[in-house]
Amino acid sequence: MSRYELVIFDWDGTLMDSTGLIAACIQQSCRDMGLAVPAESEAKWVIGLGFLQSVEHVAPGLERPRQLELAESYRRHFVAREHEAPLFAGIPELLAALRLRGRRLAVATGKARRGLDRALAASGLSPFFEATRCADEGFPKPHPDMVLRLLDATGVEPGRAVLVGDTTHDLELAANAGIDAVAVCYGAHGEALLRARAARHYAASVGDLGEWLERHA
Repeated sequence: MSRYELVIFDWDGTLMDSTGLIAACIQQSCRDMGLAVPAESEAKWVIGLGFLQSVEHVAPGLERPRQLELAESYRRHFVAREHEAPLFAGIPELLAALRLRGRRLAVATGKARRGLDRALAASGLSPFFEATRCADEGFPKPHPDMVLRLLDATGVEPGRAVLVGDTTHDLELAANAGIDAVAVCYGAHGEALLRARAARHYAASVGDLGEWLERHA
């Protein structure tokens, strides 16, 4: 019997190669508003966090109206360019192989619901996932809410679920929810940063991730 029944995937930086685009849109939004432009590494660090957490990190000290203005500027830039972000090579095949083996799949993402719905439709991945949870539907990462809601929706016990993500926020989310995690090292946070947090496996590539999941899920 496989160890894991449910595999929960993060989206940006795990399934979709979008972290560079997200960082560029954050930088451009700050530039548009005359704010200090964060380094790419700082802009990537907030990927997956909720709105307030992200804004407070990249542009600390803004009052609420300016926070909302920054968020709206980012949304405009990203929506105009989101078609530029492809899936990582091998992701559709990986998801298909997991489903063929009877694994159940879900998504826990820092995206807003409307953003995830657009991405699911554009990528064609929607049929693979039986449940999804977004940052604007409850508490954002690393609060355990997303994973706990997915476990409730699927009826899967924590010991039979694993989270796959590319940031320390994902690894903290998994730990807070009491489930295992796999860190992919090709996304927003580098391997050194990820290895500062406990994970069952650190995958260097989609192929590496697939091989590990084939043995354990």
